[in-house]
Amino acid sequence: MRLLPRPPVLFLGAIVAFNGLGVSLGVHAQSQTPQPPQPQIKKPPASPAAPLSKHFPILLLAFGPATGDDPAWSVRIGQKGPERLDRYGYPPVLLDPVDVNREGTADAWNYRAKDSVTGAELSVRLTREACTSADASGTKYTFTAAVQHAQIGSFTGCARIAAELFPKITNQTSDDDDADPKKPPPPLPADVIPFKAPVAFAYLNPTGKVVVGVGSIKKIAAPAGSELALSHDGKKLLYTRDDSKTRPERTIVLYDFDTGRSKDLIHGLVRRAFWSPDDTRVAFLYNQDQKWQVWTLPIAAPETPTPLYANDVTSLHGWSDAHNLLASDLENAYWIGEDGTVVLRVALKEIYGPTFDITSSDTFRTNPINPSLLLVSAAYVTAPAGAPKDSNSIAAGFFYYELRSKRRVVLSQTDEWGRGAEWSRDGVQIFYTRRASATASNTFRMLWDASASKKYIDGTEFVVGK
Repeated sequence: MRLLPRPPVLFLGAIVAFNGLGVSLGVHAQSQTPQPPQPQIKKPPASPAAPLSKHFPILLLAFGPATGDDPAWSVRIGQKGPERLDRYGYPPVLLDPVDVNREGTADAWNYRAKDSVTGAELSVRLTREACTSADASGTKYTFTAAVQHAQIGSFTGCARIAAELFPKITNQTSDDDDADPKKPPPPLPADVIPFKAPVAFAYLNPTGKVVVGVGSIKKIAAPAGSELALSHDGKKLLYTRDDSKTRPERTIVLYDFDTGRSKDLIHGLVRRAFWSPDDTRVAFLYNQDQKWQVWTLPIAAPETPTPLYANDVTSLHGWSDAHNLLASDLENAYWIGEDGTVVLRVALKEIYGPTFDITSSDTFRTNPINPSLLLVSAAYVTAPAGAPKDSNSIAAGFFYYELRSKRRVVLSQTDEWGRGAEWSRDGVQIFYTRRASATASNTFRMLWDASASKKYIDGTEFVVGK
């Protein structure tokens, strides 16, 4: 059989422009010529894919003023959805964008997202129409906004282009150890609350001694004690002294930082003393008739204590505001007015949810700038995988709970044992005791959004005066 030669390969030309002139490339025939084999080059191994950020440049800021019981609010909207909801007096709510849809051909858009902690749905309906701010300035904006969070509720307000805010969406620390001291700090966004380290504090050092500090000066207030509470000026400390290892009697002691002197206030079946917001009174638990009752005494006349709430409670948690004390038993939390009546009762199961167990050693702390925000320290019902435990085989952590929205956010990490969580006076820092080993614990500090956790001091039961 005779082999026919391989037909020529045809290259088709095209019309291209060159210096403004059309140049026609015709049809050419060219015989294929053998090419030398090309050396094989080994491809480098594929590198791992770069992580993709879920955050996008901020384009719009929706916001509104405080109305009724609702605080001032804002939502930052990125190219692919909402990124963060801020409310005055509450930690920021981080959001996972879902999608954005335009309503037909109208100048209206629906942004959807999910609360990154609770999974609750959030939507923002943005409309391009004039909007006048409700504040005294009466400023006009381009967009109106309606926000709906499945747990927190609804907000209405205005929106504006706000690309200048990106990427300033995290709390800025004023005591950041990594900050360059020669470089001025960046300006803070309007909704970020600056904070500083406490200037008055008390704690138990590793040997169990009671330490009180004001500025750079620290003093040993007592060789032992518990249940520390500092006055709001940071100059006076209340603590409980155990008077016998075999009997339940205790003494509530007042220590004065300036003089270095201590004074016994009341002795007997007493415990857990707190200062009133104006530092003129002390509330404490006093066991009478086989019941732990809430009593108060004036600091100027401690010899005249009086009962405030005669029903049996297991814990006292201090003043929630200028007029109400917060106490609890094993079923409910009680807000007790100055006349001894219960002004609010909330079931503990509602506060704790299914994750945490209810015990008498739990602590509630009301946020200093928002009485509706509780910080709760408690034990887990079931220890998370890998969670450390104390000598009683208990895993513990802490969370905050919003009384109005019933939103609960666990702040402690599952790989740490944390108890005794306390607010700073500015309300944006949290100090807590973290177990470092089976025999050692330290005080850690984090911000109220659970960020920037770090060791703060060698000691436990840390409390803040100012």
